[in-house]
Amino acid sequence: MGDPVAEYTSRIQRQSLREERSQCSKNMTNINQRLQEIFGDAIQAAYPDLESPPLSVTPNQQAKFGDYQCNSAMAMAQMMKSRGLKVSPREIAERIVQNIPDNEMIQKTEIAGPGFINVHLKKPFVSKLLTNLLINGVQPPPLQSRKRVVVDFSSPNIAKEMHVGHLRSTIIGDSMCRLFEFLGYDVLRLNHVGDWGTQFGMLIAHLQDKFPNYLTVSPPIGDLQAFYKESKKRFDEDEEFKKKAYQCVVRLQSKEPEFIKAWNLICDVSRMEFQKIYDCLDIKIIERGESYYQDRMTDVVKEFEERGLVQLDEGRKIVFPPGQSIPLTVVKSDGGYTYDTSDLAALKQRLFGEKADIIIYVTDSGQAGHFQVIFAAGQMIGWYDPKVTRVEHAGFGVVLGEDKKKFKTRSGDTVRLMDLLDEGLRRSMDKLKEKERDKVLTPDELTKAQRSVAFGCIKYADLSHNRINDYVFSFDKMLDDRGNTAAYLLYAYTRIRSITRLANIDEEALRRAAETTQVLLDHEKEWKLGKCILRFPEILRKILEDLLLHTLCDYLYELATTFTEFYDSCYCVEKDRQTGEVVKVNMWRMLLCEATAAVMAKGFDILGLTPVQRM
Repeated sequence: MGDPVAEYTSRIQRQSLREERSQCSKNMTNINQRLQEIFGDAIQAAYPDLESPPLSVTPNQQAKFGDYQCNSAMAMAQMMKSRGLKVSPREIAERIVQNIPDNEMIQKTEIAGPGFINVHLKKPFVSKLLTNLLINGVQPPPLQSRKRVVVDFSSPNIAKEMHVGHLRSTIIGDSMCRLFEFLGYDVLRLNHVGDWGTQFGMLIAHLQDKFPNYLTVSPPIGDLQAFYKESKKRFDEDEEFKKKAYQCVVRLQSKEPEFIKAWNLICDVSRMEFQKIYDCLDIKIIERGESYYQDRMTDVVKEFEERGLVQLDEGRKIVFPPGQSIPLTVVKSDGGYTYDTSDLAALKQRLFGEKADIIIYVTDSGQAGHFQVIFAAGQMIGWYDPKVTRVEHAGFGVVLGEDKKKFKTRSGDTVRLMDLLDEGLRRSMDKLKEKERDKVLTPDELTKAQRSVAFGCIKYADLSHNRINDYVFSFDKMLDDRGNTAAYLLYAYTRIRSITRLANIDEEALRRAAETTQVLLDHEKEWKLGKCILRFPEILRKILEDLLLHTLCDYLYELATTFTEFYDSCYCVEKDRQTGEVVKVNMWRMLLCEATAAVMAKGFDILGLTPVQRM
């Protein structure tokens, strides 16, 4: 008899492996990653003595050469040459191919040119993955560990209106959060608002003069921007007012109740204005302003001092992280703290209080240098190791007007965000009426379509550009329903969804079909579309590494155009020419339509777009 404990342990291990497999089978498979694993094993088996050999697997650009391509042989030949071994890339490629383990993915490999390995996938394997997607929905790839992510984005200043720069940070930051959330990370969305500092002395002094009964009667500050401008004018021109403003700052920082009340009143008016914008754009965010870190700043300065990292410079206390040309000013000569101090306190709180594994700051590229020094200081004092914790500044370029200059109103003022969103709504309604959609949609459907197009176009125009570059804001371009725009993609999605309505198929019938019908991929356009749908996980993985969301926009556009090619060549629903009656429904093609729409919908969700069923 065998050992019963060993048998029991073995049975439990087999069971947990089966459970893990069935769990993984619900998740979408990253084909590129699986191929990299296969080729990684083959290279290891072929060249066991080669340390860290280069591994490169990419989708093939030309269908005639297969589906994917492994380009490792050329780089490996270079690597060997540098070690005095002369081997041709083609010879290396042949040896890799001989060592490819048995697997369910690869139909055949071919060696082309100097040593490219072209990979042809098995159609039953691709078909099985599509069936899995249809039955389980668009699931994220399996997650190794659930990391804590903090994203710092939007970050307007209290008492100032949100402008186009805040729009970019808000849209990009929200989309990054949506990506992390879909992939299963634990995400904290933080709004680091400017809600502390000398400007509050000026605002409180003005509030006390203008509304002396503010403690008992809520002051009617309708236009906070105008209120701010009035107080700034007095601050610049009236010495007595300036003195009073500075006294107010001191009393606010001492947390005197009536000054805290005045400060809260001003913050609340601002929050209501910000919230209108967040509601339009469907943004969820937790406010944690500079005021939150005030008490923590003293501890941070003390910690740097105790470690002997603070130098005195003309009354200032400065910190010089290694490798940086500019120091951080942690205490001003008047004893006050700076942005440097509050950003260090915020970084420490996020690392130790929130226990973040990943921290992303989404601000304009002009602040890249500042964050570089902050991160260097955090590493110098030993708060985190960049090999373990990912702390990153995701910078973005500026928004330009159609004249290629910084985006401003005709009078040269900053564009108010609310005005911009209202203008988007007006123009999208004009566009829908121009297409006579108001004649076929109910008033409710028309309003939903208007909001979907207006806000979707503003978001997509931003996200579809490489965030590092400046981009030109043009309503005409973003509302154009041709080319890589939200208008085109939202229309394409609605069209795909209408095919099932045309065929008179409900969700239940589609679900049954997914479980019983094999997705055939015999036509070249079916095959091309099937592979394109399944590239979704590898696109998301790439964005996870570089945080460049335009890759997802490019992919969705490619998916929509690949679908159009398929739909033009492959009949999904066949009708009687005379009567227009549906005579045949090609169910496996309907399933391809469904899979395309499901991936598009998930892509839209990550980008923060809201598609509608009818448009």
